[in-house]
Amino acid sequence: MRKVVLITGASSGMGKLTAKILHKNGYTVYGAARRLNEMQDLQSDGMSIISLDLTNDDSIVACVNTILEKEGKIDILINNAGYGSYGAIEDVPIEEAKRQFEVNIFGLARITQLILPSMRKQKYGRIVNIASIGGKVYTPFGAWYHATKHALEGWSDCLRMEVKEFGIDVVIIEPGAIKTPWGIIAAENLRKTSGNGAYAKFANKVADGMENIYSGDKLTKAEILSEVIAKSAMVDKPKKRYLKGYMAKSALFIRKWLGDNIFEKIIMTQYK
Repeated sequence: MRKVVLITGASSGMGKLTAKILHKNGYTVYGAARRLNEMQDLQSDGMSIISLDLTNDDSIVACVNTILEKEGKIDILINNAGYGSYGAIEDVPIEEAKRQFEVNIFGLARITQLILPSMRKQKYGRIVNIASIGGKVYTPFGAWYHATKHALEGWSDCLRMEVKEFGIDVVIIEPGAIKTPWGIIAAENLRKTSGNGAYAKFANKVADGMENIYSGDKLTKAEILSEVIAKSAMVDKPKKRYLKGYMAKSALFIRKWLGDNIFEKIIMTQYK
């Protein structure tokens, strides 16, 4: 019997590419996102698309129930949806900070809660959470984004231990810098939030740096990360973590083995 996969954030980037890989490998794929028009190519290729707003509980419940009513199960959940809210902590409105957590943590947690009963019933499941190397390190003006990814790391580890007895695997993907629009959008948010106030000088330098990195050729292609995500969903015995992408391993090594002082000095030299 074909395994049923739900991928959030399937309207672009790694989510869309992962959907295509799994579909080619014989999985029944549901791509979920707010923008249905951005997933028409998935539908044309034979996949199902479904509306999902992770900040709206009714939308989350409707998404899960629609798939369960049609398929009777969801074997694999890939929590890919998310965004980066950048700006000085002093400048970011708390409402925006709450929305960052709503999308990156609470919406993710809610959809997971709703799917777990069906996974427990069948004694099988795979939950793949797209975290970030940003859940292990940190950068200026990314406090709320990093906070969500650090939280996702701990949340996923706790969940893994809780559901192990039911045959459910929990996998964390930790991408480094990936060639997607994410960095450019985050830089734009940073300029909008802190580009004209007390932190303007530093904030604009950081935004310049982000734009240079994400418009260059050094970043890891989204296709490579999509292959890693798909692999983590398909293999019989997945790793607990998959670390992949530009600067991911080196950033983690520097912080772990050289300490916070050296790590912060290296980060700050990037913006001089």
